[in-house]
Amino acid sequence: MTENYQEKNIISLDWREHIRFRPGMYIGKLGDGASPDDGIYMMFKEIMDNSIDEHIMGFGKTIDVVVSDYRVSVRDYGRGIPLGKVFDCVAKINTGGKYDSSAFKKSVGLNGVGTKVVNALSGYFMIQATRECKTKVLEFEKGVLKRDHSLKDTQEADGTMVDFIPDREIFKNFNFIAEHLEKQIWNYAFLNTGLSILFNGKKYYSRHGLLDLLSKKTDEESLSYPIIHLKAQDIEIALSHSKNYGEQYYTFVNGQYTPQGGTHQSAFREALVKTVRDFFKKEFDSMDVRSSIVVALSIRVEEPVFESQTKTRLGSQNMSPDGTSIRTYVMDFLKKHLDDYLHKNPDTANALLQRILQSEKERKEIAGIRKLANQRDKKATFYNKKLRDCRYHLDDTNQAKRNESMIFITEGDSASGSLTQARDVDTQAIFSLRGKPLNSYGLTKKIVYANEEFHCLHHALNIEEGIENLRYNYVVIATDADVDGMHIRLLLLTFFLQFFPDLVRNGHLYLLETPLFRVRNKQETIYCYNESKKAQALSKLGKNAEITRFKGLGEISPQEFRRFIQEDIRLTPVIVTEGCSLEKILQYYMGKNTPERQQFIIENLKVEKDLVHDRA
Repeated sequence: MTENYQEKNIISLDWREHIRFRPGMYIGKLGDGASPDDGIYMMFKEIMDNSIDEHIMGFGKTIDVVVSDYRVSVRDYGRGIPLGKVFDCVAKINTGGKYDSSAFKKSVGLNGVGTKVVNALSGYFMIQATRECKTKVLEFEKGVLKRDHSLKDTQEADGTMVDFIPDREIFKNFNFIAEHLEKQIWNYAFLNTGLSILFNGKKYYSRHGLLDLLSKKTDEESLSYPIIHLKAQDIEIALSHSKNYGEQYYTFVNGQYTPQGGTHQSAFREALVKTVRDFFKKEFDSMDVRSSIVVALSIRVEEPVFESQTKTRLGSQNMSPDGTSIRTYVMDFLKKHLDDYLHKNPDTANALLQRILQSEKERKEIAGIRKLANQRDKKATFYNKKLRDCRYHLDDTNQAKRNESMIFITEGDSASGSLTQARDVDTQAIFSLRGKPLNSYGLTKKIVYANEEFHCLHHALNIEEGIENLRYNYVVIATDADVDGMHIRLLLLTFFLQFFPDLVRNGHLYLLETPLFRVRNKQETIYCYNESKKAQALSKLGKNAEITRFKGLGEISPQEFRRFIQEDIRLTPVIVTEGCSLEKILQYYMGKNTPERQQFIIENLKVEKDLVHDRA
């Protein structure tokens, strides 16, 4: 065995080589831009954070951002990097201006890594620093300096500009999705009142911080009472209860969005329950207090500790080195400020009480139905027949595999059979529906829980108590490319949007896109996802090429299917537009026929006819 472990097996990598060899250590999963936590958005964030820090220090009130499908440009109007240190700041690891400044104690990026990571993982990277009528420009490829421009005079304003294109060798078939970037940019605006960000020419600006954030994220008609806005030096909270299901959190640490929460979110949840119980002098169940809550929370922590380099979950226990705990700080803040607010606003306090009592009533009704359903399904082994699980869905020792875990929700034996044979058994699970699911629009959770199909789906996803214990990072709706498949897709979307909107908002729900056509001759096979690609394939392979229309997932052989759910998988994220009313959307598509929907059907009748023609 020792023959395989010699001195020659020990390899040393420089900073650039190590980042490119293990990019996941620095930016999380790579991805193609479909998911908001893909690496290209982390690269964008690393550059933006430096510009934001300049604004926090009091330098620059505007940041210009230009993003195309593949390229990012960020220009701030801060002090500009000292011109003699531009190279060091982007190409020497553990180099930066935050080590020697007490003003950056409550910043996120203190390790001098971020900009170097972007440089190393970019096919093209340019940085320009401007200070006191002088400017310096450097250009890199994959972290290697290619052009060192001489120092020049300029009349441009002080500041720093970064222009980069992620490396296509690392990020396969990537493109930036504007909605994902827009959410990031709005968060920067909400957390930095008075800062103007120009994103592709559009201005993003906030005057009231997290109050503006929650107003934008919610529909006013869906709220049980006006948003409560509380603020102190190192903490800001905006909260309300909605008429929707689930708990919805937007949490931040030192300006860093923490979608996976952490100690600050846990502290808030505990403090909220205690404060509400003390105010009303009643021992409410914690689930009833938190049910349907919508919260924006931001805190400032000295030297924050995150559970990964991507900083999506806070692990710090203390606010500062003196030992003040986050739990105690948040508890004391809410105990004083929320309690004061409820005493001064009795109408809001009464609306809060009524929302809690409504959740309590519903929870008790569902508990009885769930007990009966569990007994029924245990006897029928209904659940086991529907789920073909993967191996690593709960493997806490392998976070990478857990992040890749995926469940396909499909209908019919042929589709589930092809998926089962083609899947990666380590990370991909299959849940098979039996026919079209129930149209859950307008129904109560009590009725939906009594439905066998959805009750089993609850079990498979482990979301009966909310999405905190969701067993799969990706929940993928995989239906046939025909009218029936589209209807099943809408029914499943209705279920998730109505009863688990936080699963959608947190970026877990996707649609599987598979080829509509296969065009081939004896030399080559091309898979096409739309009519225009089919036309291009015919132009390339000749009019005599064989064309196959895949009407259902089961018509694609497992051998072919493997590439479409593994190396060439295409997932379209389900994105809820900021501030939209889920109730209005669901009513439009899944409620009773309205003149507006009838007009929509008439205007899109040509699409339906094309589908029928293709099937013929």
